[in-house]
Amino acid sequence: MPRGEEPLLSQGRPSSDRSDDRSMEEEDALLTGQKQEPRKQGWAFWREIGLFAWAVIATALVIILAVLYQHQQQTSSPEPSGGDWRNGRPTGKRNLIFMVSDGMGPTSLSLTRSFRQAATGLPIDDVLVLDEHLIGSSRTRSTSSLITDSAAGATAFSCGQKSYNGAISVLPNRDPCGTVLEAAKRAGYLTGLVVTTRITDATPACFAAHVNHREEEDKIAEQEVGEHPLGRVLDLMLGGGRCHFLPNTTDGSCRDDDLDVVDLAKRKGFSYVSDRKGFDGLNFGTGVKLPLLGLFADTDIPYEVDRRNMADVYPSLDEMARTALTALQDATEDSDKGFFLMIEGSRIDHAGHGNDPVAQVHEVLAYDKAFSSVLDFLKRDDVEGVLVGTSDHETGGLATARQLHDAYPEYHWFPAVLANASHSAENLAYQLRDHMAGKHISPLDTGIKTPPRSPASPDSPSPSLSSDSAKLKQYIRNLLSTGLGISDAKDKEISRLAHSSSDPWPASYIFADMISCRAQVGWTTHGHSAVDVNIYASDPRQAKPLRGNRENTEIGKFMADYLDLDSEMEAVTKELKEMADAGAEWMGKVLDDGKVGNHGDHYEGDFKKRGLMECGCVGAGVEGHVH
Repeated sequence: MPRGEEPLLSQGRPSSDRSDDRSMEEEDALLTGQKQEPRKQGWAFWREIGLFAWAVIATALVIILAVLYQHQQQTSSPEPSGGDWRNGRPTGKRNLIFMVSDGMGPTSLSLTRSFRQAATGLPIDDVLVLDEHLIGSSRTRSTSSLITDSAAGATAFSCGQKSYNGAISVLPNRDPCGTVLEAAKRAGYLTGLVVTTRITDATPACFAAHVNHREEEDKIAEQEVGEHPLGRVLDLMLGGGRCHFLPNTTDGSCRDDDLDVVDLAKRKGFSYVSDRKGFDGLNFGTGVKLPLLGLFADTDIPYEVDRRNMADVYPSLDEMARTALTALQDATEDSDKGFFLMIEGSRIDHAGHGNDPVAQVHEVLAYDKAFSSVLDFLKRDDVEGVLVGTSDHETGGLATARQLHDAYPEYHWFPAVLANASHSAENLAYQLRDHMAGKHISPLDTGIKTPPRSPASPDSPSPSLSSDSAKLKQYIRNLLSTGLGISDAKDKEISRLAHSSSDPWPASYIFADMISCRAQVGWTTHGHSAVDVNIYASDPRQAKPLRGNRENTEIGKFMADYLDLDSEMEAVTKELKEMADAGAEWMGKVLDDGKVGNHGDHYEGDFKKRGLMECGCVGAGVEGHVH
């Protein structure tokens, strides 16, 4: 019989969950013909409904509270270690450390991370300290080009305003703009600069000087020690660039005049140190008398990969940073104001200009170490403080890949190749130059001066060789083996080095290209690129306005806001403008409109006008030609 036609009293019919009571009720209804009243739900039923409703409501409340707590953690200001926070910034004593990784783009981090893992056997999930503090990225264009230089980039940081390439805290209308460092000094903060390049170079200069073009380094030196419209604005300077402080009658000077800026600094109250012994006497900051001027190299402090092998002649970025932090901390102990300190890993940029991956990874690691030391300082210090770090631009158009042949490439790059190198291409080029000049310096002699600023033309005539050609080529092979770990150099590569110019730059480019080809590291330029760069912070809550993708000017505005310097920035800018209007000789040569206008966004036939330079591994003797 079909299931639906079975008799209601059939013995085979399945019973319900309440089969006994309900079946009897159904039978009575059928037999008596009397209508049964609906059964009333008992206490147990309503108790179950209540418990279920309570569970739903409680779960919803827990979810809502969790979401609200997470939102509050992400958007609210952190509790300070001392004093109150209002409107996203502390109201009491505070310190701000701004770190600049000059020329470091996102690929620099990938390159260095993989290098460290390969060189030291670390797991693939090992990361740099920087990686753990990434909060955003910055757009870098200047007013004159989509590709900025360090001067315009640092002006965006120091003044919070865009300007033209080459400008040292001067705007396109030729007005000087007040800097966060000058405003901080006016407000009662102590101030400092720490760099590994010349202290007169573009980035440090933009915080404490105003000139129309970055090449005015003699004037920058004068302003940094207090020959400044605002008087002395710096309490501490550590880095290189001694040559711009010495009169041109002195060995090691690069000034155009006979002004002794070191003597000028001393007369303005600066204590002065110029060598490792003097630096060691600072006792990592506890032996400092402010104001302090420390110049430890004629020009730039050598690359970290070379510096560490130089018998401790030069202090490292980390050593100088820790010294500055302690000195400024001690000097502000009894003050209701803290300090502003700018620390720059300057020569990451130079490694990019030289297309040298060996120098690059060691410069980034040195910067990462200094970044870690600043974090440790902030954790120990009782005063509220924040660290913000970024780059002014990327240099070199770096890529962790390189196509060596016309055929479709395999997906490889080899960080372990870089681990075999012990010296920078720049250092090896100087050794080769001196050997060719007859000085016969050992391939691993590292007591070589740092290079001049500008590369010479690769078309410079070759010098006469001071030794037999065969001996020179053997020397070059030894230099490659001991300095770069290259044992498979081709005859064409050796010949090209043997006939290189007496100036170190062309040879340094060849050395760098040889190691880049073997590691399969790519470069697109010896200049800068327009790529966005990373922003880092000690605590993302303290640097909330910088999270996400930002204009570089927003970083400068954040620093002024954090230190509550808005009124001081306006007052300093007004005072500087008045002084410039009264006579702007102190700002150096006035540039014509073509130098300060926007002339870099439209194609003007550069490809045809300048021709093509043969680039890539073919020049160094490696097969293929695609760079």
